Amino acid sequence: MRFQRIAPVFPVRDLAVAMAHYEKLGFAARRYEGVDAYAFVERDGIELHLAEVSDLKPRKNMSAVYLYVDDADELYAEWKDAGVDGRLIEPADTSYGLREGACIDRDANLIRFGSSITAAT
Repeated sequence: MRFQRIAPVFPVRDLAVAMAHYEKLGFAARRYEGVDAYAFVERDGIELHLAEVSDLKPRKNMSAVYLYVDDADELYAEWKDAGVDGRLIEPADTSYGLREGACIDRDANLIRFGSSITAAT
């Protein structure tokens, strides 16, 4: 038996707004066809799930995911040019050999992303 994949679930206050945000990030979004306010977003084989939680308190939301990417600077530029909502943090070199940035959506879900410093040079 082995694990096949992982799909973090981000809580969101408004599913339609969240789906539009992740589409700006380059993800393909599709709504769950059942009765639940739930959606799937996918990009390059990476899948995140979005679950509508109407009483979500963003200041108490600790949801996060880390994406290893080919080029953190390229991803940052893409997301900046797309005019994503929320907070976008420019990549910086770390002491542990990665160049890391972040995107925090309006519901305080954190996507940290990084690439090898040597890959960025």
